[in-house]
Amino acid sequence: MTLSARFANVRSTTLSLCQTLEPEDFVVQSMPDVSPAKWHLAHTTWFFEQFLLLPYQPEYRVFDEQFHYLFNSSYYSAGSMHPRPRRGLLSRPVVSEIFRYRDHVDEARTKLILSHGDRPEVEERVGLGLNHEQQHQELLLTDIKHVFSCHPDLHAVNPGLADPTERTAPEMKFAAHPGGVFEIGAQSDGFCFDNETPRHETLVQPFAVASRLVTNGEYLEFIQDNGYGNHALWLSDGWAAVQQNGWNRPLYWSEDREREFTLAGDRPLDRHAPVTHVSYYEADAFARWAGHRLPTEAEWELTAANDPVEGNMMDANHWHPVATDGTNRQFYGDAWEWTSSPYGPYPGFKPLSGSLGEYNGKFMCNQMTVRGASCVTANDHVRASYRSFFYPDARWQFLGIRLATNEGAH
Repeated sequence: MTLSARFANVRSTTLSLCQTLEPEDFVVQSMPDVSPAKWHLAHTTWFFEQFLLLPYQPEYRVFDEQFHYLFNSSYYSAGSMHPRPRRGLLSRPVVSEIFRYRDHVDEARTKLILSHGDRPEVEERVGLGLNHEQQHQELLLTDIKHVFSCHPDLHAVNPGLADPTERTAPEMKFAAHPGGVFEIGAQSDGFCFDNETPRHETLVQPFAVASRLVTNGEYLEFIQDNGYGNHALWLSDGWAAVQQNGWNRPLYWSEDREREFTLAGDRPLDRHAPVTHVSYYEADAFARWAGHRLPTEAEWELTAANDPVEGNMMDANHWHPVATDGTNRQFYGDAWEWTSSPYGPYPGFKPLSGSLGEYNGKFMCNQMTVRGASCVTANDHVRASYRSFFYPDARWQFLGIRLATNEGAH
């Protein structure tokens, strides 16, 4: 696919995710971590304007100078920004003006690609911008899911999604790895984010990783065994979060634990599908209860690198986890998987130069690494070396659990 075609495809996909929304839906911010759909559409456009058009197209005319303040996310070296928790207070610019902004930037960017797309630095910036937009496609869906979950009628974000797959999850098994010194990190070919580099050697002790994700039914057993009431299973900060927030089930489960809210609306809880919307604290407590642990990100990558990058991702049109039939180990799709590894730099890490150096590196503190992909991740966005990250109390993303052990296969 040419650069121009890929650009058009990614940008049109973003708009297609919003086709069932009404103008009122674009503005709501249901909590500080959530951004309004309108903001996602504008911010991804601002990213191209700021980091591609302004540096490489001298004749480019800025659509609106005020947008630089309104839609800058966290790039302090690029200028000041509107506070994240107050994005939902921006009734202006109206949604139709955001669509005009996207058209304006897309037209200019198309001209730039046609005239300078063969320049390596332009191609790299376009590639980064498209991958950035794919990240926000996922955030747009998870954010609007949270928004819709706050309405007492539990409306569907997209009632046209595929019906859930009725399967019985196979028995969980553990595949042993002998350990040793191995390389992890991005390969030299293809796109990657700076936090995936440099590729480096790491020492891994013998381990075994589960053949699939933990299911809703298995997590329900944890709940029924007083998992949320047994402080011995929890990290100190996790136990404090349970007490402070009143957690007693995953986010979006009904109080009777028989149903859950999905992007297709309220549905019966599928006990064979992977459990999602759990925090790192909950994942860690479940692993302790099960007599296992969470994998490190090195263990995860060494195991997942042997599997094809395919699974229940955005193109499957479920937009919700589904049970595996046993032919797919669910490393890619369904849920991002908590690891036990704090998010930090690899040995020799160097951020990108300039303002883009703020993309990943400055967030390497107090967050946990997650691996894989979810049911709303773009299919061509992931790879074995991909690293994402969230604070340990985050629950609104499709975050799930894979178990690991120091023992051999069984």
